[in-house]
Amino acid sequence: MAAVVEQRTIDVVPDDERHGTPVSQFTLWLGANLQITAVVTGALAVVFGANAFWSLIGLLLGNLLGGAVMALHSAQGPRLGLPQMITSRAQFGVRGAVVPLALVIVMYIGFFASGTVLAGQAVGELTHLGDTPGIAVFAVITAVAAAVGYRLVHVLGRVASVVCALAFLYLGARLLERADLAVLLHDRSFSFPLFLLAVSLSASWQLAFGPYVADYSRYLPRHTSTRATFWWTLSGSVLGSQWSMTFGALAAAAAPAAFVGHEVSYVVSLGGTGLIASALYFVIALGKLTINVLNTYGGFMSLVTGVSGFRRPGPSGAGGKGSTITPRGRAFHITGIMLAGTAVALLGKDSFLTSFKDFLLFLLTFFTPWSAINLVDYYLISRERYDIPALSDPAGRYGAWNGRALAVYAAGVLAQFPFLATHFYTGPLVSPLGGADISWLVGLAVPAALYWTVTRNDTGRVPPAAPEEPGEPGGPGGPGGPGSTPANTGESPTARPASRP
Repeated sequence: MAAVVEQRTIDVVPDDERHGTPVSQFTLWLGANLQITAVVTGALAVVFGANAFWSLIGLLLGNLLGGAVMALHSAQGPRLGLPQMITSRAQFGVRGAVVPLALVIVMYIGFFASGTVLAGQAVGELTHLGDTPGIAVFAVITAVAAAVGYRLVHVLGRVASVVCALAFLYLGARLLERADLAVLLHDRSFSFPLFLLAVSLSASWQLAFGPYVADYSRYLPRHTSTRATFWWTLSGSVLGSQWSMTFGALAAAAAPAAFVGHEVSYVVSLGGTGLIASALYFVIALGKLTINVLNTYGGFMSLVTGVSGFRRPGPSGAGGKGSTITPRGRAFHITGIMLAGTAVALLGKDSFLTSFKDFLLFLLTFFTPWSAINLVDYYLISRERYDIPALSDPAGRYGAWNGRALAVYAAGVLAQFPFLATHFYTGPLVSPLGGADISWLVGLAVPAALYWTVTRNDTGRVPPAAPEEPGEPGGPGGPGGPGSTPANTGESPTARPASRP
């Protein structure tokens, strides 16, 4: 059992425990995106007024843009051997990182809740228990799987990528038997605000993976090509999400009255009744289980990261004292996330669609500045070199609180509010733009430029580069190209640059 249940949390994964290939990122993210919540996300563009033709183009553009940002985070995993959010300590300070961490945990709970609403419907139908018991059963299964950890997460991804792909092929064929694709795409009238809504919906979907995507690539061998990690992650995530969102947009355009508010039952009705219906309910639950386990696992990692930042640094690793916790502690953290997410799911299940749309768009306000700061620091300022022991030492290179980075983060959040359009708040510059929400673009550009300006000469935070060794994998004479393999094991103070995608 000890070999099955993951033993590590936020500490560095040593080389002798690394395994897998970058292809695992494709199957994981394909399986994580071939699911009912992505279907609903694609449908939202049509539900809120866009035609199917421009919705599909806008969704693709958003998936590509957001997916590229998300995949750049994924490429950090093999390089550092660390989960994603602990690297935020290099930007915000060992304790200052708790600011984005707290918001990330809220995100995980929100996604857990939204996924559990839809999966709970499927489990309730499959077991004939009803929605509320179905939500509870699904939540418990999710928590158990997250407690097992990394290996099971990837197994679920591989299984879901095959099973859900076959199911979506079947459902797509059934949908096109009921609706004429040419008719659905006939209306090509263009509305810029609605087009941007579609872009923002899919971009926010992808960007929301950023705070935990490296959690699932950090066990890859250190010599893994950065480019390979980037492209396999990007292709799996974009293919899976665009496939699901296309299905959702076409379903909403074909049968808006039947689909909206009855997403799970409508999807199952496309397949028929009896055994086929039961199989489709199972597929919906499996797809949601994959992504909900990711959300729960990521929330667990973020909780441990936040708590450990206020403890004394341990003798090794990046997490500080207590970065590797007991099975009981692991279960405690995960149970807390499960209970919070289940409570939100039960409270919000009757107003799911509108609430989920606003939740997705509002997420961008807080996570695009974090992504911009993290990526600028990693790729442009630190040049892919972090002092890993200092990530656990408030008195070390990165300090306890980095006031400049936190100020930039706050400025990046505030800069978006004039451009933000949600059900509960609309900024003053939305109307002059015809109702378009461009806040996420502002949230990427403003903090990226500000952070580069205030930190580009801060050389004391950047450890020196380790020398390249000819013939080493990734070195001048090895596979992967110059600089694609770090020299350190994750426990030495520095790491040398990896090749960028």
